[in-house]
Amino acid sequence: QVQLVESGGGSVQAGGSLRLSCARSTVTLSNYCMAWFRQGPGKEREGVAAINRYDSVRYADSVKGRFTISRDNAKNTVYLQMNSLKPEDTAMYSCAAARALAWSLLLTPNYNNWGQGTQVTVSS
Repeated sequence: QVQLVESGGGSVQAGGSLRLSCARSTVTLSNYCMAWFRQGPGKEREGVAAINRYDSVRYADSVKGRFTISRDNAKNTVYLQMNSLKPEDTAMYSCAAARALAWSLLLTPNYNNWGQGTQVTVSS
């Protein structure tokens, strides 16, 4: 089964940037739909960004223009570049994978494999 490991979280001031990574060498992640979810204090988990098997991407409205999801197939790694961070971006960020998902489901929690998460804290 797919095992995912996230890294790159940390604490930054508002306006700063972080790049999260999701990797595992046991499978080829380019054959999967991949997504980043987050859950902030007192909030429900929400889909932030997703990329499908054809490298088409979609984003939550709250992060469009600031976050970018991408793959590096040579490293078998998926990234989430986060720029212009805001305090409301503070959350535990988790990586997820599914063998196949319809376009309309990419930002929903219909994924079979989940990482343990990495904490992102943004201070004002």
